[in-house]
Amino acid sequence: MMSDQMKYVYGPIPSRRLGQSLGVDVVPLKTCNWNCIYCQLGRTMPLTNERLAYVPSAEVLRQVKEALDEHEPGEIDYISFVGSGEPTLHSNIGWMIREVKAMTDIPLAVITNGALLYRPEVRSDLSAADVVMPTVNAGNGGLYRRIARPHPEVTFARVAEGLISFRQIFLGSLWVEIMLIKGMNDDVDALRELATVLRAVQPDEVHITLPTRPPSETWVEAPDEEGIMRATAILGDIAHVVHPTAGDVDLSGYDNVVDAVIGVITRHPLSQAQLEQALTRWVPEQVEAALAQLAASGQARKVERLDRYFWTAAPSNFPDERQSQAVAPDHRHAHASPA
Repeated sequence: MMSDQMKYVYGPIPSRRLGQSLGVDVVPLKTCNWNCIYCQLGRTMPLTNERLAYVPSAEVLRQVKEALDEHEPGEIDYISFVGSGEPTLHSNIGWMIREVKAMTDIPLAVITNGALLYRPEVRSDLSAADVVMPTVNAGNGGLYRRIARPHPEVTFARVAEGLISFRQIFLGSLWVEIMLIKGMNDDVDALRELATVLRAVQPDEVHITLPTRPPSETWVEAPDEEGIMRATAILGDIAHVVHPTAGDVDLSGYDNVVDAVIGVITRHPLSQAQLEQALTRWVPEQVEAALAQLAASGQARKVERLDRYFWTAAPSNFPDERQSQAVAPDHRHAHASPA
């Protein structure tokens, strides 16, 4: 059994693109240089662009090894540096990637906003990964700022230049994610600008994803089918819609179900149905007690988004309807703007 002290490694959990993914979380909750309107972990307060050793690297590696020892071959498809913030903000991520690669033949992915790739040392850090998955949600500076609400140092021009430079040195697979948001980046002009950026970056794949997990702001919505078809047509043959993957969250390695659930929902909020599914291996009385403890302990809470409830970590900053509407754009689309 994995110990109850697995603070930095969780899962494996079903991933939209990576199958059963063992998550590695190397920054504290919401340590990020973006404050995305769609973030499933709530608002970022405060923003930071400082690279530090936020968590102990040696302990991260110990926990990765422990998790690998507890799972049979084939149970983990990818080891993914991702989680509750922007992983490239950890100043030692390059060393950790290389050490994990030396442990196992399981491919390693880094899910990142890509905002720090303008720095040569970050490009070097990520070059040892098998897959790097940055985000590109806008083709101009104005729309980028409205969606990402970034740290002032992380300009649109820097993000674009960093992605292009990284592509030139990276020998692995570069999969770009686009979060398609109704009324923001799903019209013809916004999509054509996105296509221009993608042609410059030259990713191996483009993944169009939809806000199906609880967005930070209440007014964030997925586009309709027409908007999705329009995006697929404009962004080219390599673009495809990636829907959330059904599957069980792996909590079998934990004796303490409450700690296991907290470990997952800190990084990946679960709907009520997903949580109940994940807890079916325990008898109803144990499930009831676990849910009661989650609600009473102050470690987790329910958030209503997308017409249903999600369980998320209590420190997550999800605004209520009034707070969110106060920052809602008067009109969503924003085009040509300087970086």
